[in-house]
Amino acid sequence: VQRHGGIGMATEGDVELELETETSGPERPPEKPRKHDSGAADLERVTDYAEEKEIQSSNLETAMSVIGDRRSREQKAKQEREKELAKVTIKKEDLELIMTEMEISRAAAERSLREHMGNVVEALIALTN
Repeated sequence: VQRHGGIGMATEGDVELELETETSGPERPPEKPRKHDSGAADLERVTDYAEEKEIQSSNLETAMSVIGDRRSREQKAKQEREKELAKVTIKKEDLELIMTEMEISRAAAERSLREHMGNVVEALIALTN
């Protein structure tokens, strides 16, 4: 009987042949343990692989939760920064000056002014660099 390595590859015919060899004479028994050992080795490889996959998936879950925590912290920090920037008072004429001089949108000009605490000179310097 010739067996192919691997679990789940045996067909019904293979099973019947193995049963016949077990009952046929005393010259066959040494072959039986060898087949059994290779099956155990195959099973060992499969269980090792399955355990590796479980470890990898738990590592992945841990990594994903760390990334999720970091993203939520970054999001909160960003929201806090936006609230602080919204509190900064800016002059309308400074805003219009930056918009016309730098040829940028109102939102970009306002953002730059707010980031530089309403200081039009610093905002212009930052935009030119």
